[in-house]
Amino acid sequence: MLWETIILAVQAIFRNALRSFLTVLGVVIGVAAVIAMVIIGQGSAEQVTTDVEKLGSNVLLIMPGQDAFERGARSVDPMFTLDDNNKVETQLGIVELSAPIAANRARAVFGNESRRTDIIGTDNRYFDAAEWEIERGRTFDPSEIQSGRSVCILGETVREALFGQSDPIGEAIRVASLSCEVIGHVRSKGASTFGSDQDDFILMPLRAYQRRIAGSSDVTMMFVSVRDGVSMERATQELELLMREIRRIGPREEDDFSVMDMEQIATMLTGITAVLTGLLSAVAAVSLLVGGIGIMNIMLVSVTERTREIGIRLAIGAQARQVLTQFLIEAIVLSLIGGFIGVVLGLTLAFVGSNLLNVPFTPDIGIVVMAFTFSAVVGVVFGYFPARRAARMDPIEALRRE
Repeated sequence: MLWETIILAVQAIFRNALRSFLTVLGVVIGVAAVIAMVIIGQGSAEQVTTDVEKLGSNVLLIMPGQDAFERGARSVDPMFTLDDNNKVETQLGIVELSAPIAANRARAVFGNESRRTDIIGTDNRYFDAAEWEIERGRTFDPSEIQSGRSVCILGETVREALFGQSDPIGEAIRVASLSCEVIGHVRSKGASTFGSDQDDFILMPLRAYQRRIAGSSDVTMMFVSVRDGVSMERATQELELLMREIRRIGPREEDDFSVMDMEQIATMLTGITAVLTGLLSAVAAVSLLVGGIGIMNIMLVSVTERTREIGIRLAIGAQARQVLTQFLIEAIVLSLIGGFIGVVLGLTLAFVGSNLLNVPFTPDIGIVVMAFTFSAVVGVVFGYFPARRAARMDPIEALRRE
C-alpha cells in the first residue's frame, strides 16, 4: 500500500514537472549552498593549518600595536627600526634569526606593462624565515643590502605580468619612481587560504625601500625564527620582555606591540573561517525554509485542483489517513528530489570553489546526510498542513465542486 502511495505521489509530481521543479528550487539552492559553504570552509581551515605548518612551528611575528593581528597596526602605534630587529636577533640566545620587513603597495612598470603590487623591503634572512626559494637568479649580496642598491627580486605573478615568457634577469623596471634592476625571481607558492595571491610582490633591500620608496626608516614587522627545542611560550615571554625594554615601556603601561606564534595565527584564522562559514550557511539555510514555504503553497494549490479526485477516493472507501499519507509523501518526495539535486549541485560547487581558491576539497558525508535529512524534514513540516486539509475534506462537498 505504501509503495502504491509513493508511485501515485511521483506520478502527480511528474504530471506537472516544470511547476514541481520551480517549487523545489528554494530547497535545491539551500541544500547546495549549505553543502558548498561548509565543505569550502572546512577546506579553508585545513589549508590554514597547512600554510602555517609550512612556515614552521618555531616562527613568531612581531607587529606594532596591541592586538595588531586582529585590527591591524594604527598610525599612532610606534613602528620598529632595523636596530630593534638586530637587538631581537643578537640579545636573545633563543632566536636563530629575525628578518626585518617594511612594506607598502606601489606600481611596477616595464615597457608597456604595469602592475600594482606589494613592495617589500627586507634582507636575505626573510628567505629563510618565510621559506621562499629562488627559482632563477640570486638573492641580495651583502654590499647591496648595506648600500641599499636598487635591485629587486620578483614574485612569480609580477614576473609573469611584466615579462610573460621573457627572462627578467638583468632588466630594469620602475617601481614607483625608482629604477630597479631585476636580479632574480622566487618559486611560486600560489594562492593563500583566503584566495590572495602569495606571489604578487617585489622584494628589495630594506635600505633601498626605506630611502627610495617609503622615505622613512620604519620597520613594520619582524619575522622571528626560534631555535629548535625552545617552547613558543618561553620564546613569546622573552621576546615580550625584550621588546618592552627596547621600547621603554613602563611597568604599569600596556604593550604597544603584538607577538604571535603560528599556532595562534592558525587558531585565529580558523576561527574567522568558521564564523564566516557559519554565517553564510545560516543565510543559505533560509533558502531551505523559503523552499519549504514554496512546497506548502504548491501543495495547497494541488489539493484545490484535485478536490474531485480526493472526494471520489473518500467516497469509495479511502480512509482519511490514506489521503493524508498520499499528499504528505508527495511533499516529502518533492523535497527529497530537491535535496538530491541540491547535494549534487553543492558538491559540484564545492569542488569548483575549492579549486579556484586553491584549498583542499574535503567532502563530508556527515553534512551531506544532514542536508538531505533536513530537506526531508522540510517536506514533512511544510507538507503536513496541505495533506491534513485534503484528509479532512467532506467527500460530498468535494464532489460538488467543479
